[in-house]
Amino acid sequence: MDSTSFLERYRQLGTIDQQKNQLIEELLQRVTELENSFQQEKLDHERETRFNRDIQLHEMELMQQIHQIKSIMDREPFVVLLLDGEGIIFKDEYLQQGEEGGCNAAKQLYTSLNKYLTTNLPNIKVPKLLTKIYLNVRTFSELCTRAGLVSDPSTIHDFIRGFNETMSFSEIVDIGSGQNKALDKMKETLQIFLYNCHCHQIFLGCPSNSEYTNFLEDILKEGDLTGRISLVEGVTFEKELETVKTSYRIAKFPEVFRTSKLTPIWAPAWKNTLPTRSMLTPSPSRQFSNPPPLSRTSTNTSVSGAGAPLATITPNDDTASPDFQQVVRSRTVASTSPPKAVERNKYGQRVDRLDFKSIPRDELNRLKKLKLCNYHFLLGECPNEENCYHDHDRKLTRQELHILSAIARMTPCRFGLECDDPECIYGHRCPQSEPGKKTCFRGDSCRFDPVAHGIDTNIVKVTKV
Repeated sequence: MDSTSFLERYRQLGTIDQQKNQLIEELLQRVTELENSFQQEKLDHERETRFNRDIQLHEMELMQQIHQIKSIMDREPFVVLLLDGEGIIFKDEYLQQGEEGGCNAAKQLYTSLNKYLTTNLPNIKVPKLLTKIYLNVRTFSELCTRAGLVSDPSTIHDFIRGFNETMSFSEIVDIGSGQNKALDKMKETLQIFLYNCHCHQIFLGCPSNSEYTNFLEDILKEGDLTGRISLVEGVTFEKELETVKTSYRIAKFPEVFRTSKLTPIWAPAWKNTLPTRSMLTPSPSRQFSNPPPLSRTSTNTSVSGAGAPLATITPNDDTASPDFQQVVRSRTVASTSPPKAVERNKYGQRVDRLDFKSIPRDELNRLKKLKLCNYHFLLGECPNEENCYHDHDRKLTRQELHILSAIARMTPCRFGLECDDPECIYGHRCPQSEPGKKTCFRGDSCRFDPVAHGIDTNIVKVTKV
């Protein structure tokens, strides 16, 4: 083999070495790139691991917070009962029992509502009941008297007192006079509780009229909130609510509320003209099928000449309601007795001689609690004798009769200062106000009208009847 062959072979080996070195360099470069990528992936993985761990810790904290918030939201659950007292009226037996009836009505309402929630809304566990009933107490008391439901408007005040004292969160609110005051208060109260997480259900009770229909239609615009509201039906809903009642849950409590309207059994003729003698009591003819006789012998005793027997006469006025009777004194006795008189001041305003400051406060409160029938003891006859819930059997002393007459004077007479009935037992001026002062310590909550305050008690005129 010559040298040329060896030289050729040498050159071939040199080329192979170069290719080997190039391959090694490329492999080393690739390894370097992979090492860098690996380090980057490692850093990313560590970062994601830390991030996931932080997220998990944060999620655990959030879940704990949600659990705490849910526990707070579920704490002290309550339902709200908002009623317009004009449309939702308690049953007769509760109203007639005065303070005791108010206590029983509050307890029965709580029991019935809990029973309803257990059956229809089982997710609400042992809630508190917040009840607000908005009512013009004076107008409602007069309506109950005119309907023959009670003989004394003070019975309704006693009922309200008993209702408010029984349950911590239940109350009947006297809204005073004014149109749509109950609706306005219900609207404002609803807004407070509608978005309250502790309030699990709102019960609305209202009469059937266009104002409440518009109110309920406005609520329907918030579609996700209608499930939080139920309508309470006492008297069957009339056509005004037909369009909206199908969108609400309807709740009925017939064991608590009346299912029929409260209708007067005598016409308020005094709105048009004042008769010469006031109607002492509504006729019981429609309420009781066999009314007790309205006359007694002259052995009945009373105060201030109110012991004469009673007789029922029907007014001759053709405009008078056929369902109404006047209860007046028997004229046979009047013929042998001196004429009765109504004492008035120089303004012609009636003045009742009764010094309330001289009456012991303890005795006054004691007799109030006895629930005595004013008609029976002061007039000698109760027109609701067989169905009256007040006491007729107690024997009263002369002093107790005097105090009872003062208690009766605390109830405003519907004829006010113009009353001409000398035997009227009700009040014609506020007993708490002083002459010249146009208010008393009760302020706006006084049952007497503003004009019945500050009356001049100097008697200058006597009207004989």
